[in-house]
Amino acid sequence: MNYINVGKENSCDINIYYEDHGTGKPVVLIHGWPLSSASWEKQVPALLHAGYRVITYDRRGFGNSSRPYTGYDYDTLADDLHKLMTKLHLRDATLVGFSMGGGEVARYLGRYGTERVEKAVFMAAITPYLLKSADNPAGVEGSIFEGIRQAITADRPAFLTSFLSNFYNLHAFGGKKVSDEVVRLSWNIAAAASPKGTLDCVKAWMTDFRDDLIRIELPTLVIHGDNDKILPFAATGSRTHEAVKGSRMMVLAGAPHGLNWTHAEEVNRELLAFLG
Repeated sequence: MNYINVGKENSCDINIYYEDHGTGKPVVLIHGWPLSSASWEKQVPALLHAGYRVITYDRRGFGNSSRPYTGYDYDTLADDLHKLMTKLHLRDATLVGFSMGGGEVARYLGRYGTERVEKAVFMAAITPYLLKSADNPAGVEGSIFEGIRQAITADRPAFLTSFLSNFYNLHAFGGKKVSDEVVRLSWNIAAAASPKGTLDCVKAWMTDFRDDLIRIELPTLVIHGDNDKILPFAATGSRTHEAVKGSRMMVLAGAPHGLNWTHAEEVNRELLAFLG
């Protein structure tokens, strides 16, 4: 397996697992919570076939990466991405962030600029700012996040079952665009993640990315489903598009949060058109 070291916790190394395939301009795929880079199964072959170098990695605490007890804030997660970009000497890269991964894209660009990055994609992304406040009335009440934290603490496996039902809109797409086996695979990946990392990431969801987004001057694509029950389009995708000047918006009618699986053909077509 391929790893880069991003730090230490007591006697243990903190290692990030990654895969690096193909040639051509690099595309870095950043997965969502609580899954892993395996969630890009429908995108990797399409990108490789189109002639791109594709890099996927597992966020700390998830997939095959180390499971430290700390470091689940966006500054640290962006630092992990920067270390990967530096280790692989990536230039002219496109960063594609799905869901929570959109936060890494925004914070990476806010912290490290565009020296290594040519384009950005926010796919069903968490940006710009989820927490409701006096200057962010379109956000979500803080009590909702606390309820999620309590549910994870009480019975994380049971919470994941409920979460994935909304992730894929199983009431509409179960047995059609997403099989029981795909849902089971997603549950297995999520259940194997760090319980502490799974819990701590909920706090990270309340990060304010508005200042990061308004500074982005790269070609940017925003992809979102209009029936996203995890990160509703009006609170996230629509506002991300407004925040990033000149960004391109693709709204998938009826698509759920997990649109990179349920609507993979449409997503891949739009992604390749944007890259090309």
